[in-house]
Amino acid sequence: MPCSFDTKPRWERRKDARPQELLDAAIDLFVERGYAATRLEDVARRAGVSKGTLYLYYENKEELFKAVVRGSIVPVIGDAEASVAGFDGHSADLLRQLIHAWWNRLGATKVSGIIKLVMAEADNFPELACFYQEEVINRGTRTMSAMLERGIARGDFRPIDVTMTTQVLVAPMLALITWKHSVGPCPRAELDPMAFLDTFLDMALHGLLPPVATAAATAAAAPPGAA
Repeated sequence: MPCSFDTKPRWERRKDARPQELLDAAIDLFVERGYAATRLEDVARRAGVSKGTLYLYYENKEELFKAVVRGSIVPVIGDAEASVAGFDGHSADLLRQLIHAWWNRLGATKVSGIIKLVMAEADNFPELACFYQEEVINRGTRTMSAMLERGIARGDFRPIDVTMTTQVLVAPMLALITWKHSVGPCPRAELDPMAFLDTFLDMALHGLLPPVATAAATAAAAPPGAA
């Protein structure tokens, strides 16, 4: 099979790459400095382009931030929506899949700093907070609620208040992000994120499973020979 070569001139290939280079630089600086302290000229410098070049792609800092969110966080929400719609199995396994994917694709990456930034600076930038609410929080909340509704309809989960339970499930994940970017970097602040999430899932599922399933799970966890 003949090899395929990129025949574009070097300058053209560079131009095609610039939007992603700018987004990568913006993520780094937003996480390092926060939204207010990040300047467009610094983003351009980090990306290796002029400030004028940056303006060819992004009109202002707000549009750049929105592009960062839409390029790094929104696709993860979209994949979660698709997972809920197409999953064929027990809803407890779906919940585990959603939470593990969230950590592996967002929580464990530098993008988690964007989530913490929004929580920290929302009051100072209400327009950005509303944008994030609509494109990330609302969609993520609907996805988690749809997973719970699926579980109840199938008999995988007992009847619960879906709205409140959704908030209860989301809160520990946000707490883990806050820990990572606040006390996490400090000495003696060790915490295994996956162990945290698995413990959280164990507690949540024992509260969500219907009584028969809970009894079976308890029996399965009992040591051999226990009465």
